[in-house]
Amino acid sequence: MGVRLMVVDDHRLLAEALASALKLRGHRVLAAAAPAAGAAELVISRAPEVCLLGTATPAEPGIFDPVVRIKRERPQVAVLVLGPVPSPRGIAAAFAAGASGYVRHDERIEGVERAIMKARAGEAAVAPALLQGAFGELLNPAAQPDDEGQRLLQMLTPREVEVLVRVADGEDTRLIAAGMGIAPSTARTHVQRVLMKLGVGSRLEAAALAARTGLLDRAGASGG
Repeated sequence: MGVRLMVVDDHRLLAEALASALKLRGHRVLAAAAPAAGAAELVISRAPEVCLLGTATPAEPGIFDPVVRIKRERPQVAVLVLGPVPSPRGIAAAFAAGASGYVRHDERIEGVERAIMKARAGEAAVAPALLQGAFGELLNPAAQPDDEGQRLLQMLTPREVEVLVRVADGEDTRLIAAGMGIAPSTARTHVQRVLMKLGVGSRLEAAALAARTGLLDRAGASGG
């Protein structure tokens, strides 16, 4: 028995191709709309059994707000997120918003159909390989090459890290020297080296940069 479906995706060609393929398999596809921004209103007004909701950025904050609204106003509608290979955070965010499952954009039509049938039956619809990949990443997280805080921390010596923490706490040169048991001139030299390595012109800028990048949190973790 066919399922009453909606396909909503920013990529119109993808949405229309998927809708056509599902129609050929005996499903009733109510609409294939491009703008994700209007997805919630469209789904709420048409009330399908299952909605395939496309997203290109599953880890972006607020990306699943339409799912939250759909489930609030039409709780009987099962929402399947259609997206790229997600991070564990992306999968978690989708389910936290109320989605019934997650389907990759490059999934075969048979896999999409299986997910649809599971979602309509009230079951969680996520491919085992996708879950295995997510759990693998959670257990063995990959290094983040774009982690600015970690990069900056590696540029500083342990003593310079301590100086930066004290600068961020508002200590002047005299207090830094007394707290570290070094001469004020040595403390001043350490501060200047920290500023130079971080590429900033003042102690205030150094403290702000350290806070913004999470460098202070990492320094605390590595030191304690």
